Order: sequence, then structure tokens, then C-alpha cells
Amino acid sequence: MFVKVCGLSTPESVRVAVAAGADAVGFVLTPSPREVSPARVVELLAHVPAGVAAVGVFRHESAAAAVATARSAGLEWIQLHGVRSPEDVTTAHDAGMKVIRAVTMGAAPVDYGSWGEELLLIDAAVPGSGEAWDYRSVRALGEEKQGLESRSWLLAGGLDPSNVAEAATAAGAWGVDVSSGVESSRGVKDLAKIREFVKAAKG
Repeated sequence: MFVKVCGLSTPESVRVAVAAGADAVGFVLTPSPREVSPARVVELLAHVPAGVAAVGVFRHESAAAAVATARSAGLEWIQLHGVRSPEDVTTAHDAGMKVIRAVTMGAAPVDYGSWGEELLLIDAAVPGSGEAWDYRSVRALGEEKQGLESRSWLLAGGLDPSNVAEAATAAGAWGVDVSSGVESSRGVKDLAKIREFVKAAKG
């Protein structure tokens, strides 16, 4: 099970996530209670070893702006939320970036097919809410020939140490992503919860 711990902002939280076995760590570079500056990310990267993906998270910024900010932070991965197009992925790839494309499980039509991104992330209808949702509903996407059964994709939204194993099984997820589910308060990571989450997900 691939595990990404997102919204990290301190050396301690990064070190704990890595030591626990996280495959990727995320740094929020868009307006959010978890936002960090590119300069801060440069400092935090000193605690990310080779083999662990370091991802810059963006919401409404253009792909070109996200690439520029990620470069200034020393990142090679970007995660794009919001309304996107295949051209955004192309822009990032042309700049040498790897891409996680984030989509939501909502009423609006969503293209779950591949645009060439390295990973797809499927989030709750209201990203960042921290609320659990019907994870089993993702299985229907595979049954509708959306191609998820043959793709590398992450489940996100409302996950925490107590429900991640069940949720990942219900959704048929390849990997999971967590942020608020390992916090003691909004934007403040709980180191014990990070350890528990990674252990539960990989166990």
C-alpha cells in the first residue's frame, strides 16, 4: 500500500512520516491552514531521503505557476487540484515534473481516465473537510470501465488510523493520502497519529 502524508510543515513531522514508512510527503503551496513557503519546503527537504516522493500541492494556480513555485522549492512532483485540463499535465511534464491529478467524487462529471499523470488522487466531494465518505462507491468506477483497476491511484478524504485499512479495502485503492486525519488540531500534525496511520495502512 502506497502511503502519502500531506500537509507537513515541521522537520519533526517529516522525519516521523519518513521513519514510519511513508512513500510520499506533501507540502501545501496554496492558501490553506497548512500552507508553507517555498523557502520552508527547501529546509524540510533536508529530511526527505532519496526514494520518498516530495510533492508540492496546488489548488487554483495555473500549471505554469505551480511548476515555477515547485521548482523554487526544489520539488519534482506537483499535485494539481481544481478544474484542470490535459494540457496542465502536459505543461508539467514538459517542465520535467511528475504529476498527481486530484479529482473529487461529486455530482459533476469527472474524467477518471488517464491524462498521462503519474498518479490519480480521488478525494471526497468536499476536499479538506476531513469527513469520511462512501469509499465503496469508487469500485463502481472500475465497473464502469473508467480504467481504475489498471491504474495507480490514491484514496483520500476523511481517512485516519482507525478507518484507513477498511476504507482502502472497500475502495480497492492502490494507495492512500492523509492530512487532517493525522492532526491534533487544524494544520497541526500529531506525530503518534502519523505513525499509527502508516502502520494501519501498510498492515
